[in-house]
Amino acid sequence: MINDMQDWLTEARQRIDLQLDLALGAHLGQSRLVEAARYSVLASGKRLRPALVYAAAEAAGAPVAHADSSAIAVELLHAYSLIHDDLPAMDDDALRRGQPTTHLAFDEATAILAGDALQALAFEILARDDGRSAETRIHQVRLLGQAVGFQGMALGQAMDLESEGAQLDLDALKAMHSRKTGALITASILMGAAAGESFEPDAMSGLTEAGEAIGLAFQIQDDILDVTATTESMGKEQGRDQLLLKSTFPKLLGLEGSREAALALVEKAHRALERVPGRTDYLKGLATQSVERTH
Repeated sequence: MINDMQDWLTEARQRIDLQLDLALGAHLGQSRLVEAARYSVLASGKRLRPALVYAAAEAAGAPVAHADSSAIAVELLHAYSLIHDDLPAMDDDALRRGQPTTHLAFDEATAILAGDALQALAFEILARDDGRSAETRIHQVRLLGQAVGFQGMALGQAMDLESEGAQLDLDALKAMHSRKTGALITASILMGAAAGESFEPDAMSGLTEAGEAIGLAFQIQDDILDVTATTESMGKEQGRDQLLLKSTFPKLLGLEGSREAALALVEKAHRALERVPGRTDYLKGLATQSVERTH
């Protein structure tokens, strides 16, 4: 199963990288705007969200070609969110995936516009007629819009900005990250499943619960890795002081408590996926990998 999972994931990543390259190809013309978009999107990444699309499509018995549009769309939306999150008005980050953030590699205005254009392109691609029914395409567009809008990722980022300098309790921290990170992860699964055979309500509920659990587990592992990296780079005491400035799961639960919480969420995702017919091995494998990754 491990080798099968790794081979499948390698193929999924290769497929989405090719699809992203085509989506941002020569047909868009040559401009600084396209160059900035390609710089952000084609940088090496985990490609978790498109992998979840493909894994859910596999469970639903969908042709892989019918999952491509959703896989492209969620990764373009993810890239847009990273470009904007890195801006000085947001998180003000200098590095992303080992290279200068888009606004530093280009400029702030170009970065903002590149993010805007990527968001528009995501919905354009998702709405294209590629063999999916019009009903399916409309449903997927709605899922993605809900995941990134006033009740999804944008709200999560707003909550994060508003909480700067405040000490969030565990429920508030979960609520923030369920939107900032979890909403798009859950939408990725539901969009992939929508490309195939219709599931019964209980199965759809299982996919939703699994997505929410994976999203939260993924964020907890991010926090754990941030603590480890900060402590190693700044020294134990200075790193601990730096981390006290923001609300994180390790700050509230401790490192060991955070690891236990992440593993419990993976188990929750696995149990939820037991209610889903079809091949869910890859979804379960991605759930596990979300907390086993080291970067």
